[in-house]
Amino acid sequence: MDPRLSAGYITIDLVAIQKNYQKLLSLMEANDCAAVVKADAYGLGAQMVAPALHDAGCQKFFVAIPEEGVALRRILPDVEIFILGGLFPDCEEVYVHERLAPVLNSLEEIETWSKLTQSHGPLPAIIHIDSGICRLGLLEADVNALAANPGIMDGIEVEYLMSHLASADDFKNPQNQEQLDTLTGLIAKLPEGLRNTPVSFANSSGMFHGTDFRFELGRPGIALYGANPTPHLENPMLPVVEWQGKVLQVHDVDSGKPVGYGATYRTSKRSRIATVSIGYADGYFRYLGNKAEVSINNKRVPVVGRVSMDMITIDITSLDEGECERGDLVYLIGESVTLDYIAEKAGTVAYEILTSLGQRCHRRYLDAGA
Repeated sequence: MDPRLSAGYITIDLVAIQKNYQKLLSLMEANDCAAVVKADAYGLGAQMVAPALHDAGCQKFFVAIPEEGVALRRILPDVEIFILGGLFPDCEEVYVHERLAPVLNSLEEIETWSKLTQSHGPLPAIIHIDSGICRLGLLEADVNALAANPGIMDGIEVEYLMSHLASADDFKNPQNQEQLDTLTGLIAKLPEGLRNTPVSFANSSGMFHGTDFRFELGRPGIALYGANPTPHLENPMLPVVEWQGKVLQVHDVDSGKPVGYGATYRTSKRSRIATVSIGYADGYFRYLGNKAEVSINNKRVPVVGRVSMDMITIDITSLDEGECERGDLVYLIGESVTLDYIAEKAGTVAYEILTSLGQRCHRRYLDAGA
């Protein structure tokens, strides 16, 4: 569709994603680094993002559900694909046919996958140990049961043991060390043949906790897409996403006038108000009204009034005459407004911002040839 007809523009820098991957890979030294591309590569388009990561050297990919794995297999026929959600019931033959390796989260899944090897031969998998998030994975009782009956794994080629950090982005949280200690303790209880299996523990933030947390396979997601995995420090990752809306109208408003639904904002002086073509239907959260700022020529101006379905209003009184006119573009993310800033102002995380980006904005991908 003609981009002029769209609500705005989303620019996704594939080169930046590749450089972010290579930076994270370098942290692993002699070990390996996968890429998490679940939820359509965090909303940025797995069809474009996954091949870019593959071109950067990535050979191992994680998705959440088997449907995502099947779609990724069509894009990248020769990579390893792991399903974080585990072995979905009544879908086992799809995993085998599409060469999808489940993250086995329970003894039941382990037994089911092992039985399939009787007719299909050895099958790859990851065994997930719950080190303290209480979401998916084997608990201590399950590990003990597995140690007592290792035969339930017959035929399974266990490529990695895996666990997941619950508070990795909070570097002072003692839960991080507690989980590491729990994981190493549970690994020591596994059947002898599993104890030296490579481990994947570190997510994006976990990779910055040091060598003890990295083990043999890094498993970054959000850091690849430009969010800060070290919130206590300057962002080490390159920005990936720019989001622009179109100025629909600029008008002068007298002092004391309400702006937007519910009159949640009133001008305190004669003001210039611009209306921009992005709203909560496009993923610009309603909570951002009267809280966030946008960027025009690297100058930040406030969003005033409520965010409506298709529009926001911004106060451009501080800008010079002619700096913001009908048809101009406004940065919702980009220039001086970062992805993490918007997430903070929305009371959420960068993950939710990216995966909520709507389809009414024209998407442009920048690669090495752009």
